[in-house]
Amino acid sequence: MAWLFVFLVVAPGATAQSKKHLAWSTEADTLYNQGDYLGAAALYTKVLDANPPRNGKYTNRGFYSVLYNRAVCYYFIEQYGKALADIAVFEPQFPKSAQPKVLKAYIYRALDDQDKQLENVEAAMALQPPKAEFLKWRGMLMLQKDKYDEARADLFAARSMDDDPETESYLGLLYRQTGHPDSAYICFNKAIELSPTFISVYLYAGSAALQDGNYVLSLEYLDLALRIESKHADALFYKGVVLIEMKQMEDGCRCLNRAFYAGSDDAGDYLAQYCFGSGN
Repeated sequence: MAWLFVFLVVAPGATAQSKKHLAWSTEADTLYNQGDYLGAAALYTKVLDANPPRNGKYTNRGFYSVLYNRAVCYYFIEQYGKALADIAVFEPQFPKSAQPKVLKAYIYRALDDQDKQLENVEAAMALQPPKAEFLKWRGMLMLQKDKYDEARADLFAARSMDDDPETESYLGLLYRQTGHPDSAYICFNKAIELSPTFISVYLYAGSAALQDGNYVLSLEYLDLALRIESKHADALFYKGVVLIEMKQMEDGCRCLNRAFYAGSDDAGDYLAQYCFGSGN
């Protein structure tokens, strides 16, 4: 998501700053590119504090670039309220820019606010030509809202532009939720062909097979996921559940225990129900 970090094109002379402030901005940019978002945000703040807005606006429009870049830093260090506050100042000055709307969509995704995500994804899409990334994003949001026709249209449009494992995975989920399991597995397997290390698709397919009662197939997918990441909490959890369903209690409890210590809260409930006090 480095593309979120942009510099606005402004009128000649509009970005003129004192040498000190320019040096701070340059150092902040360097820290950003090195992944030191906390340090970059602190330097951007020094620039902005030394050049406060008047009547809610910066007279030097170049400082809006600094403000936006600080908002991106706040996003990366999970200070979402501060990021949104900066965007609220930035956005009215650049109403035709999709970037702040995209950044807000990422923030609201982190905050698990589907309605705000969708609102900002659609606002960004209205300001630029169709892109597979945003069609895919909106399609997944529509799928989460059970708006299957809209999800299908977006995901097929995204696939026609750029078929990738994520799009195929979402199509698999769509087929799964609309009662077409065979088509779902075709999409899951296509996603694996496109990217054998895309771990999410193994979890989607493994959990789907678990729900279908096809435990052998579920284990195949989950074991492949664990080859990629041996301590993946969700993969360990699903595998533990499958083994419990197959009455392989000792192995299942061992797997659930590993999932719990890897960070799976759901594993704790299964451990309490099937393992603790059961002699396993």
